[in-house]
Amino acid sequence: MESHTQVNKKTAHAYNTAADLFDHPANTFWSRFGTSTVDRLGLIKGDKVLDVCSGTGASALPAARKVGSDGRVVAVDLAEKLLARAAEKASAEGLQNIQFRVGDMFALAYPDGYFDAVICVFGIFFMPDMATAVRELWRQVRPGGRLAITTWGPELFEPANTSLWQAIRHQRPDLYKDFNPWDRISTPEGLLEMLASAGLTEVDIFAEDATHALSEPEDWWILAMGSGYRGTLEQLNGEELQKVKQANLHHLASQSVTEISANVIYAIVNKPLV
Repeated sequence: MESHTQVNKKTAHAYNTAADLFDHPANTFWSRFGTSTVDRLGLIKGDKVLDVCSGTGASALPAARKVGSDGRVVAVDLAEKLLARAAEKASAEGLQNIQFRVGDMFALAYPDGYFDAVICVFGIFFMPDMATAVRELWRQVRPGGRLAITTWGPELFEPANTSLWQAIRHQRPDLYKDFNPWDRISTPEGLLEMLASAGLTEVDIFAEDATHALSEPEDWWILAMGSGYRGTLEQLNGEELQKVKQANLHHLASQSVTEISANVIYAIVNKPLV
């Protein structure tokens, strides 16, 4: 298993590289599911919120709107280029109640029970030891506060995902399934088991069957290049990359694919008052 430091470097590199397309209109699912996560938390004016693996603010910005000027949101990510885009969006909205921190979620050093809510959307699966990461997030939730963990459900981005990996394997077998960490907790049962190993057993789970529309096959390529797949794709040389793209998009066009699965699992945990 890769070390925590190795995974951090790999993840930061993949998402810094993907930053140019991360907020492309073809990738609206970030904002869609980030907002949905925040809506499930019941935030109120004045709440203090920690949002880790923030990306470009898909959940941090909605949280900042919810908690108002008397509240505070701390948005943390390893990828400084994503946070820079989040900061630009916050500034454009006039949101002054949000702080952006580039760094490791284990190095934040907030006291126990400091936040009313802690959020991690599409990020916990990057941690080699997810249970330890959850315990660190849970530590920072106040009694009576809430923790939200959102992850991808089964069959993520199918049928495009399988087609992409098959094309990659044809060109570079050594890169096959190089970066697919979300598979570890892609069922409600798997997510519940992981949370239980962190000591959290009173969990509300919501599994949402969702799709993401593609106006044309090229939308899928933009999604792939503006997400974690980018870390694998950039390891291909120019000729290999074009062959992977051509094979992948030809398959989608031949099958008349106009949408892909985007199933999501939400976990909300309330911290007891005593």
